[in-house]
Amino acid sequence: MSVFGKGLARVCAVVAAPSAREFRRLVKAALRETPTVELRLDWLANDRERGAALAWLKRFAPKNAVFLATCRRRVGGGEFTGGPEEELLWLRKAKEAGCIWCDLEIETLQEFPGKTVPRRELPPRVMLSIHDFRRTPKLPDRLKLIARDKVDAAKVAAMSRTLSDATRLLRLARGTERVVVVPMGEVGLAARILALREGSALLYAPVASATAPGQVNLREIKELYRAHQLTHRTRVYGVIGNPISHSLSPLLHNTGYVAARKDAVFLPFLVEDLRDFLKAIPELGVSGFSVTIPFKQKIFDYLDECEPLAEEIGAVNTVTVRRNGKLAGSNTDYVGILRALDGGLKIKGSRIAIYGAGGAARATAFALAKAGAEVLVCARRETAAKALARAVRGGVLKRASLRREKFDAIVNTTPVGMYPHEDATPLTAAELNCNLLMDLIYRPLNTKLLRMASARGVRTISGLEMFLAQGIAQWELWMGTSAPEAAMRKAILHSLKSEERRQE
Repeated sequence: MSVFGKGLARVCAVVAAPSAREFRRLVKAALRETPTVELRLDWLANDRERGAALAWLKRFAPKNAVFLATCRRRVGGGEFTGGPEEELLWLRKAKEAGCIWCDLEIETLQEFPGKTVPRRELPPRVMLSIHDFRRTPKLPDRLKLIARDKVDAAKVAAMSRTLSDATRLLRLARGTERVVVVPMGEVGLAARILALREGSALLYAPVASATAPGQVNLREIKELYRAHQLTHRTRVYGVIGNPISHSLSPLLHNTGYVAARKDAVFLPFLVEDLRDFLKAIPELGVSGFSVTIPFKQKIFDYLDECEPLAEEIGAVNTVTVRRNGKLAGSNTDYVGILRALDGGLKIKGSRIAIYGAGGAARATAFALAKAGAEVLVCARRETAAKALARAVRGGVLKRASLRREKFDAIVNTTPVGMYPHEDATPLTAAELNCNLLMDLIYRPLNTKLLRMASARGVRTISGLEMFLAQGIAQWELWMGTSAPEAAMRKAILHSLKSEERRQE
């Protein structure tokens, strides 16, 4: 068992606030979610606020809570501007206020006489930490810091530039109960969520805003990813892409797993090198993954098998990892586009313009062509537009033709206008000469393009419908059972509408 206990106790809430008042609020919020809390004393604005915060903690501290005090100096990547003796002073005051643990960075240790930990002045248990915010350094198979420096636990937090970096960090935690590993940065986010499963003594999660790159807030760690419940029996799925932070696929799939009581988790993977991700699949235990921009066509080079329809489309958005490690590709975007347009348009005989020529455009074009529509492709890359049009026996449109011609529908398949660049639009209002406009972007729910179309009296369909349909098809392919569609739809709609309200 970890030195911090088991289950939820290993999820450590991070309280980082500039004022004692905000500190109090966040501590109370943290304890509603987990009994283990790190207090970032270095984030408090000055000594007066630090003193007030610890004075309150001494009066308040509940018996079952485990507080870990940190007063990290600038030299160790923190906010505290004082020297090692001043840091030691505040950790001593934290001990008096009831903190059982403290985090002492290795830079401070190296400035003490004899480079030894002054145990008498610190809380009963000491964690020695190493932070590297630039890269993941060369690491030994086992940390010797614990025995050498006579501390109770060691932490290594390092920036993951690749998934290989992140998996190297995870290996440090295996077979021990006293090591905390923190793969930092968005590339390391998925590995960070899996850290407890791999043996890390703690998983840090901020109560409010992030205090380090790639952090996921406490509520999501606990409820969306259920990080404290993951084991090596848990099936791991995910979505790969670049960018990936906008994706609501983790919310969609994880909501379904919880509702259907499936022992599975769905993670976001920011991928810069496809081979780096594929190499990490066995170590992370990935059973399948969704594929988004820019890998829907590139993934073909690494597949062992592919369903005929996806092969014909020339784009894959779903990969299943077989038990023997082989990769099988398929495409559920095809299903998504047809379900999204169902009832809104009589596809057979319709004249439909597709803007874009990437992976989503290919699935859209094949779906509509097979359903009997006349497909016309307009794209910035003329060569790609011609190739797609030829593949579906459709036509190519010059951009200027959008102003002159009339269409039953226009479908935007480009990412232009997607969060966080909501003010952008791929087409102008004068180019929306159609009865129906569909934008495959689902975040934001109501894109600028959709608003422009509505202002012209054009009927609109959000990309949400396609997103839900293709994601539910993926879920059912991997789980082998019907998806809890109502719960999944409700979660996504709630998230998107909440986001809209926050931006108003």
